[in-house]
Order: sequence, then structure tokens, then C-alpha cells
Amino acid sequence: MRQLTEQMQRRRDLIGIGLVNLATLTWATNMVLGRWLRDDIGPLTLAAARFSIAALLFAALLQRRPREERRLGQARWLLLGMALSGVAIFTPTLYFGLRFTTAVNATLINGFGPLITGLLAAVLIREPMSRRQFTGAIVGLIGVISLISGGSLIFWQAVRGNVGDLISLGAVALWSIYSILAHQVMRRRSALSATALSVFLGLPLLVLAAAWEIQTFPVSVHPQLVLAVLYIGIAPAVIGFLSWNAGVRRLGSSGAMVFYNMLPLYGALLGRLFLGESIGPAHLVGGALIIGGGLWAALGRG
Repeated sequence: MRQLTEQMQRRRDLIGIGLVNLATLTWATNMVLGRWLRDDIGPLTLAAARFSIAALLFAALLQRRPREERRLGQARWLLLGMALSGVAIFTPTLYFGLRFTTAVNATLINGFGPLITGLLAAVLIREPMSRRQFTGAIVGLIGVISLISGGSLIFWQAVRGNVGDLISLGAVALWSIYSILAHQVMRRRSALSATALSVFLGLPLLVLAAAWEIQTFPVSVHPQLVLAVLYIGIAPAVIGFLSWNAGVRRLGSSGAMVFYNMLPLYGALLGRLFLGESIGPAHLVGGALIIGGGLWAALGRG
């Protein structure tokens, strides 16, 4: 009986690992497209557009769910917290931070995400961070440093503190809070319900922000933009968020965040595939550390 329970838990963990990796992969494609579209559409407008598409798809999917899944219920404040932290505020904060700091600094700060999540989860909901999760987070952080430095000491010359670093750190904390709240909400409802309702609640704020931004940053509409926005609304916004929350439900907030460091790894691989960017030995070592640290953390109980 115990062996059967352990096998079921291992299977649950493996499914969770696959789901959070699918999420980070879709978000990596979002970063590539976001860079490609940066001169055609503002970040707030792009965020509002992708979550508007996502809201329509989520509304259609929720029609087939029980009525309780379509209501806020007693989780309304937790869902509002998810909407503010992960939908309405996270993306603008991330982009705002990048106006004042380098991509190197921002990526490095994101590498602290698993540790920040573990600390916040322990304080807010008393979800302890296991020794394996802590070790995996440290190994993953070392992998992120190796990945973005490319093995060059020049990397450290680019790491200088500024206000953008604090803003980027705030963005990481927001995503950690979103994951923690999602884990709490999904104790009593499905990942689809939690994701959809948080998107519905956060979308009006994004639309208002986009209406302000578009006055100074008009959208340059062309067929490629339309196709890209449709993809971003379906893959990163629907599949990505839904997969992430389903993974959080299985792994816990701290366990899922260990794999958040896969984002820069997938970004490097996509950059190589679509942009012809080079990948050296340091990138391979960094990728191995990120993957190994995540698996070590997620597939252990100590």
C-alpha cells in the first residue's frame, strides 16, 4: 500500500514538473515575441490584448464547468489577490523595471524566485521549504548565473545595483505571491476556475492602463502583429497560466517555483533556434544545473 502511494505521488510530481515546464516554455516564446513586437505595440497594450483573448477562451471553457466553479465564493479575496499580483501588476512592474536595469540583472534577480517563494510561503501560509527544495533552488541559481554569464568574467562588470533591480525584485515577489495564493485557492477549486476568475478580475485594470498607454504609443497594426497577439493570447496566457497553476496544485508553490529558472534556459534555446544566437559550454553547464536542481528538489521529500 505504501509503495502504491509513493508511486502515485511520484507520478503526480512528474505530471506537475511537465506542466510547469510547459508554462515556462510558452512564456519564453512570449519573451521572444515581445522583443520582436516592441516597436509595434506597447507592453501594457500587449498585456491587455493577450488577456482579453485569454478571457474569451476561459469564458468558453468555464461554461462546461459546475456553477460553483464559475462563482467567486469564499475565495473572492484570494482570487482578487491573484488578479492583482499575477495579472494586473506583475507584467507592468516587470517591464518598468527593465527600463532602469539591464536584462542581465533582471534575469539574475529572477533566479532568486524559488528562494523568495520559499521564504514567503513559510511566512504567509507556513508551507516549509524542504532542504531538497532549498538545495535545488541554490543549484538552479548557480545555473542561471552560468547561463547568463556565458562563463565570462565581464558579466560581473554589468551587475550593478540600481532602482531597476529593486523593481525587478518586486516583480519576482509579486509572482511568488501569485503562486502562493493560487496554491491556496486550488485546495477547493480547479486550476481552470482559479486561473480564469483571476484573469477576469485583473483584466479591467489592464484595459484601463492600455487605454492610457495607447495615447502616447499607438499600435502599428499589420498581419504579423495580429497573428503574434493571437498566439500570445492562446499559448502564454491560456496554456501557460493554466499549466503553471495546475503544476502548482501538484508541486506546491515552492516546488513549482524551482522550475521558474527554466525560463532563461528556454529563452536561450529559442534564441539559438530562431535568432541564431550562440550557445557555448557555459550555457550547457548552466542548463544542466537548472534542470538537475529542479529535479532534485521536486522528486524528493526530505
